[in-house]
Amino acid sequence: MDQLKPSPANSCPLTPLTFLERAAIAYGEIPSIIYNDTTYTWSQTHRRCQQLASSIQSLGIGRGHVVSVVAPNTPAMYELHFAIPMTGAILNTINTRLDARMISVLLQHSESKLVFVDKQFQSNVIQAIKRFPLESQSPTLVLITDNEVSISSNPSSSTTVSFTKNYEDLVEKGDPEFKWIRPESEQDPMTLNYTSGTTSSPKGVVHSHRSIFIITINSLIDWPVPKHPVYLWTLPMFHSNGWSFSWGMAAVGGTNICLRKFDVPLVYHAICAHSVTHMCGAPVLLNMLSKSNSPTHRLKTPVHFLTGGAPPPAAVLLRVESLGFVVSHGYGLTEAAGVVVSCAWKPGWDRLNAEERARLKSRQGVRTIGVTELDVVDTESGKSVSRDGVTVGEVVLRGGSVMLGYLKDPAGTSESVKSNGWLYTGDVGVVYPDGYLEIRDRLKDVIVSGGENVCSMEVERVLYGNEAVEEAAVVERPDEFWGETVCAFISLKGGVGAGVEEGDVVGFCRERLPHYMVPKTVVFMDELPKTSTGKIQKFALREIAKSLGSLPPSRGT
Repeated sequence: MDQLKPSPANSCPLTPLTFLERAAIAYGEIPSIIYNDTTYTWSQTHRRCQQLASSIQSLGIGRGHVVSVVAPNTPAMYELHFAIPMTGAILNTINTRLDARMISVLLQHSESKLVFVDKQFQSNVIQAIKRFPLESQSPTLVLITDNEVSISSNPSSSTTVSFTKNYEDLVEKGDPEFKWIRPESEQDPMTLNYTSGTTSSPKGVVHSHRSIFIITINSLIDWPVPKHPVYLWTLPMFHSNGWSFSWGMAAVGGTNICLRKFDVPLVYHAICAHSVTHMCGAPVLLNMLSKSNSPTHRLKTPVHFLTGGAPPPAAVLLRVESLGFVVSHGYGLTEAAGVVVSCAWKPGWDRLNAEERARLKSRQGVRTIGVTELDVVDTESGKSVSRDGVTVGEVVLRGGSVMLGYLKDPAGTSESVKSNGWLYTGDVGVVYPDGYLEIRDRLKDVIVSGGENVCSMEVERVLYGNEAVEEAAVVERPDEFWGETVCAFISLKGGVGAGVEEGDVVGFCRERLPHYMVPKTVVFMDELPKTSTGKIQKFALREIAKSLGSLPPSRGT
């Protein structure tokens, strides 16, 4: 046995691109994509992706090149998840909410050779290209208008892009027998994603074919997703490639229902019209869906909803579940390619009351099967913290879906992936006696007030318990005495929130929190600023809190 070595038959590189080949055979006549009046089957999608890959290659794109996409959740965006890496190139999906300056930074940093741009974002991307230094080479632009595309190889010299071809021509002129470029090694790079909150020093996360294969299988099993689901795209595909479900739907022969934007009436219409079974998104989407008072929005059959990030408030969970949604909660990060911790539900919990079920569901849970090890450790010593649900530490993990590293940033890679073989996530959490993890904060979001660490999510959880509060976020405010104090930003519900003042919020918190955790400043807003994925933009709130100035000693004490 010791003399046996890997053979060519069992050393073929893993890649999720093979899911599409299989789907064309196993699920050939099943609808793959539905978008407005357009419907494709899996055999058609396979052929279209092969032809599109052939056309991309004819534009001079090959192994190791970066190809970017700036588009909403349309059929073109979905097809490019397969077609681009089928040429050996690296897929880079860009956040559509970014401004021209930031898009320019990312395109230059990635050295993108080709950029697919939805017509909705045409002007923004052209302005981004115009910011390139004169001596640098501009990427080729491909403009998408649902079914049309045009090519301009020198967009920086013009503010318009003339239409010379339509999208169907670009697809149809490709070779349907194109032999797609398989990875030489399963560790070959496949995707490049820039983390949310990107600054002028971008962090480009590079994943291999192997890590994307593992996270895709991992996600399908953990949720779990059966064969032939009907998946509604309410999560942006640019966000960690739709948590890998872009490739996952091919693996299980699912039907992708594409939407250009999240609109509550449109979402409910799509659910009803297509008998949607699964969807993903940030907790803010659940909040929006839960506000519906229309009797037509009560679901006839359950819809499974996977959410991540900050846990949805108990009140929101109760409302959406009463409408027919079955909510699952998980935790993931771009550096691990998707959801790597989930709240594995235990049958006995079904007998608990609604509030207790919501509390348990708010915990991120246990590692998914694709993660080899997960721990919460003291950042300095690396030792595991006590499993008491109180002692906080940094969440660390390792496994097959961890990134190759940050593009052009060896120092950042070494800081995140330590020499001891663990990915340090930058998230603070606790572990309960039953082994379940709960995220408490980002390391950078911990407020140090008078030497005490305040986890912002703990304060936010209490604030969401106030029936008048619609949204809440907590950041630090400078304080002359304590160093930092808690500053709460709140939007109020209509009706029940009328007349609520700062003193009411502070008093509510004093009854439920230690004194040092109680907000000393409350700022009311009509709506809290959010990223395109629904996360509250704490960096924007920090700037507001900073602009308020330091609290004087009389207030700080």
